[in-house]
Amino acid sequence: MNLKATGLIVEYNPFHNGHLHHLRQSKQISGANCTVCVMSGNFIQRGEPSIVNKWARTEMALASGIDLVLELPVVYSMSSAEFFAYGAVRLLDSTGVVDSICFGSESESIQELDTLASVLADEPASYKRLLKENLARGLSYASSREKALQSYFPASSGIEAILNSSNNILGIEYLKALKRLNSNMLPFTIKRIHNEYNSIEMTGSISSATSIRKNIFSSPGDAVYSSQAEKALPSYVTSILDKEFNAGRGPICSSRYESIIISSIRSAPASALRKLPYVSEGMENRLKSAAAEAGSLNELIDRISTKRYPKTRIQRILFSILTGVTGEELENFSAYSGPQYIRVLGFNGTGRLLLSQINKKATLPVIVKAAGFKNSCNPLLRRMLQIEAHATDQYVLGYSNPEFKKAGQEFTQNIILKGHPPCLSGDIPLPLTSL
Repeated sequence: MNLKATGLIVEYNPFHNGHLHHLRQSKQISGANCTVCVMSGNFIQRGEPSIVNKWARTEMALASGIDLVLELPVVYSMSSAEFFAYGAVRLLDSTGVVDSICFGSESESIQELDTLASVLADEPASYKRLLKENLARGLSYASSREKALQSYFPASSGIEAILNSSNNILGIEYLKALKRLNSNMLPFTIKRIHNEYNSIEMTGSISSATSIRKNIFSSPGDAVYSSQAEKALPSYVTSILDKEFNAGRGPICSSRYESIIISSIRSAPASALRKLPYVSEGMENRLKSAAAEAGSLNELIDRISTKRYPKTRIQRILFSILTGVTGEELENFSAYSGPQYIRVLGFNGTGRLLLSQINKKATLPVIVKAAGFKNSCNPLLRRMLQIEAHATDQYVLGYSNPEFKKAGQEFTQNIILKGHPPCLSGDIPLPLTSL
């Protein structure tokens, strides 16, 4: 079988009909006959836990027609748009088998996104001067960059509208990463339909993941969601969600961890908080002060966030307390080394063929069973996997069922094979003699 793979960068939190549209359109416009997705693990880019664990979301992906699911390490999955995109693109590129990437955007034009990506990748002197001026005014980095780009291009260029959309911003970062990596993967974009990424309003059969999660969390009872949410989700996804909710493994929301986070900040010295990612300019003192007064996670975030330090950045800081990554480590992983491994979460029959090719062409080690890499001689790989394991140990504390809260699941969970349920025993042999 001649495999032509396209790569998707996803969270599937949860998988919905809009994702299904994206998947089908991606194969059509790229001419691919198989798909590889890089999926965030148990913590996502906005600095939040996923509604159900990565293994359940892998089931959703495979049931939807994704052939191979790879994990984006948490040091990237819960990072800024720049580092999130860099980690994901580099991971796809390192497989050696992905011919293209397809991402959703509010823009239909890959050219206009690529023009912006070129400026950000090359950083011409005039742009850098504008960026520095905006930072000096006390604006956040994201706002400073947006205003610098608006000033760099003519007023008639429509840059402001492009930069006001979340998926456009991520798309620009994907393109920038392709340039910096000198990747041969071809980029394609698919116009987002019906609503915005951050929209909280349900819009029928195509609704945002944000609105679906809001609907689930606002419905009475942990395992109940309205007919509105059901219309926006494939039936097999609702079945997987029901299974997880009924088992006491969801739905997971940020407030499940508020006592752990507030207690950790109150207990930690300011010098330790100063080492967290995205903490600067004395923010550690603001964290301490807010935690002393706050009685909930929402109150804590509201007390810390400012115009310069938006809520998403604060959420990433707070959940970094759970994952255990430091700012120095994040910088090293993001700026210099990139992902240290290709972690397989699940596959189908076609994905098995892809894995056979990846084993021959990949520039990174392929991990099917994480336990075999706990003592890797590569210190960066070993540390990245340690952080992932620690993040999972903390994530499972959000379950309502004590039976599933045990530590070490990162090393006992088998990969998901299409048609096979997850298994925590670690005893089922993998049908991959080549791995």
